[in-house]
Amino acid sequence: MARFWLICTLNYVTAVICGSAYEACKKAQEALGDLVVDTAPLNQTLVDKHWSDACDLEPYCIFTPTTSEDVSDLIKIVTQFQVKFAVRSGGHSPNPGWNGVDGRGVLFDLAGLNRLSVSVDGSVASFGPGARWLDILAATSAHNVSVLCPRTPDVGVGGFHLGGGVSFTANQFGLAASRVRQFEVVLGNGSIVTASDDRNSDLFWALKGGGANFGIVTRFEVDTIPTNEMWYSLTIYPSGHAEEVLDVMARWQLGGAHDLKSSIQLVLGLDSIIVLLCYSEVASLPVSFKPFYELPDGQVVLPPTNSTFHSLMKMIGETFGAQPGRGVASAIDAQLYKDVYRFWELRARSVRATTGANQSFVIQHVSKNLAIQAQKGGGSPLGMPAKDSQWWTTTVDWEAAKDDDAVRAVSIETTALMKSLSMERNLEVPFLYMNDASRDQDPIATYGSDNVNKLKRVSQNYDRGQVFQRLQNDGFLLRKLE
Repeated sequence: MARFWLICTLNYVTAVICGSAYEACKKAQEALGDLVVDTAPLNQTLVDKHWSDACDLEPYCIFTPTTSEDVSDLIKIVTQFQVKFAVRSGGHSPNPGWNGVDGRGVLFDLAGLNRLSVSVDGSVASFGPGARWLDILAATSAHNVSVLCPRTPDVGVGGFHLGGGVSFTANQFGLAASRVRQFEVVLGNGSIVTASDDRNSDLFWALKGGGANFGIVTRFEVDTIPTNEMWYSLTIYPSGHAEEVLDVMARWQLGGAHDLKSSIQLVLGLDSIIVLLCYSEVASLPVSFKPFYELPDGQVVLPPTNSTFHSLMKMIGETFGAQPGRGVASAIDAQLYKDVYRFWELRARSVRATTGANQSFVIQHVSKNLAIQAQKGGGSPLGMPAKDSQWWTTTVDWEAAKDDDAVRAVSIETTALMKSLSMERNLEVPFLYMNDASRDQDPIATYGSDNVNKLKRVSQNYDRGQVFQRLQNDGFLLRKLE
């Protein structure tokens, strides 16, 4: 009990809160053992698994369940003692407290829920929130199919799907959430239920973009996509070519992007510009990318390659590090891109000079086909744009906590300008993608009032004790909406 008294004698209120965590951890350990409940001194490898150092918090204890029954038992204990908790799938959120909690609460680490299988005919993949993308893609590749996966392999399975799930092939196949056949979910009362189009269909709808508001998903069963090999290439350009690249990006969006098999990841950094071209079948210089072939002074880092989705994700994981981001959307307009980019670049260079922070400016094209796909198979709560547009994400990587405000200000000010100019020029797209949103943004509010009200009703129906609103530490939670 040394740790209990060390932490919990500060004042009466803190002692009560920490006492609840102590009692919950003690009971969980007695019920499930040391292999499922990690107590003081905590395994620091588990504590520090968050992708962003800003999110490293040390809980009172860590739950490491390996079955949905474990999760059920643990959530019952959490509710019995009314203790704060957080849930971590891959730990990829850049927002402090979203998948972590301090010593007043407990952490569910779902890494042990990593079972993975593919149906004999390759049409369905089933996996837990602890599975890793390279393992999933290797398994599906053996059946000559793939799944909709994120744009970097360190993203967690759970958060990716519950936030919607944008992949390189989203414009062709839709969001990852729209490919889910069914979820296995542990509710706030410990019940284990299945949510699908014909079982708990309202919960099924809510989970496809509604985030961590309804329960802990312990298994995803998804339809695979009927393609395994793709074409891709990666070229780097000098940062001085930014406006020329942005012009070409807009030209592609208005023309070549109509070929839904094509997608582009455009990352404008302070020192270089990365252009990753992807085409979701075997090809040879797809004509849809013609504007980019004409750009001068590019250094080809990865020559045109026909290979698997697995190989692309592995290359990205080995070559590039993902960074915390802040998202916003707009209609297609080259002049808007350039005006906002100039504003961002000036401020980003100034902040780097004093803090050493590296920042990037990312544009992801979004086809109106995503909105169509999102409403298939029972629909989803996402208020997707009904026209071609793009999601902008400003990303940043820095070291010192003292620089947090200065560094984040660049993204905040850039987002504000982009929204302002978009409104002035009738280019506004009022949608935020949850998985690219920052902690001071409110993506669920952009889903539309009807969808928000329905999400609240689903929450009340399936979480009568409002466990995931009252006890969950933080996140894009319905409790924050007015």
